[in-house]
Amino acid sequence: MKVLSCRDVGVNCDYQARSKTVGEVIRKATDHAKKDHHIEKVTKEYLDSWRKKVHDV
Repeated sequence: MKVLSCRDVGVNCDYQARSKTVGEVIRKATDHAKKDHHIEKVTKEYLDSWRKKVHDV
């Protein structure tokens, strides 16, 4: 299982995106960032940095 939490990227939030694939984790994290953190545009820089933080649990 792959996971990325908001705390992994320096945000004070308990959300964790979990899935079997990195791509799905990133999709879930993107949806969460837009909905709950009001990030209108998730940039390539965000995505690249998030991919590096995805880890196995």
